[in-house]
Amino acid sequence: MSRRIRIGVIDSGVHAAHPHVGNIAGGVTIANATQDSSSYVDHLGHGTAIAALIHYRAPQADLFTVKIFHRALVTNVADVLAAIDWCLQNQMHLINLSLGTTNCDHRSAFEQAIARTTAAGTGIVSAFEMDAIPALPGSLPGVVAAGADASKAPGEHEVRVVQNKKVFTACPFPRDIPGVPRERNLHGVSFAVAQVTATLANLWNPTSAITDWEATLEAEAARPTATLSS
Repeated sequence: MSRRIRIGVIDSGVHAAHPHVGNIAGGVTIANATQDSSSYVDHLGHGTAIAALIHYRAPQADLFTVKIFHRALVTNVADVLAAIDWCLQNQMHLINLSLGTTNCDHRSAFEQAIARTTAAGTGIVSAFEMDAIPALPGSLPGVVAAGADASKAPGEHEVRVVQNKKVFTACPFPRDIPGVPRERNLHGVSFAVAQVTATLANLWNPTSAITDWEATLEAEAARPTATLSS
């Protein structure tokens, strides 16, 4: 068994040479159901910022980037599902999915994908809602749902029950850029998702697999000081 947790970051790729992202262990570009493992360069900056935050808070993690955003932060469900399956095929312990859709027509496809992640023992973290509307797959059972709360410090979480779903609120800001107000940097629920992923990475134990990622995070959030440092 690997001694380091493996995290699949499904996003816009990564600038692997960026000093904030650490050692990117691998990755792939997925576009129109085709895979290209030779390049996953980030042209948008979002995936790099997500990877940098996770690395900053959980430097022991091996990050694998799965690029599905290309010219804009827009993709299709087929590529999202293919990205999840790539993570399973490559034995990720956690999947960071900083996106969602409010189109209920995709519910069945996501439920099947979540069943596959659960069977593999892989945790998946995703946004609970988009524009105040419950999103897929974050609102579904079997997914650790994240929500944004600007009052939270990095690593600090609160559990809220929304429409019978436990939502773990987290800081919606990335790693600070010296001299730049955080409000001028990228921010939003995507980074709350990454904060939750980083916390779970710090709770992971290579000698005893987590069988219920949501319960593990809930127990941590219930501690008197539910903040984890890197």
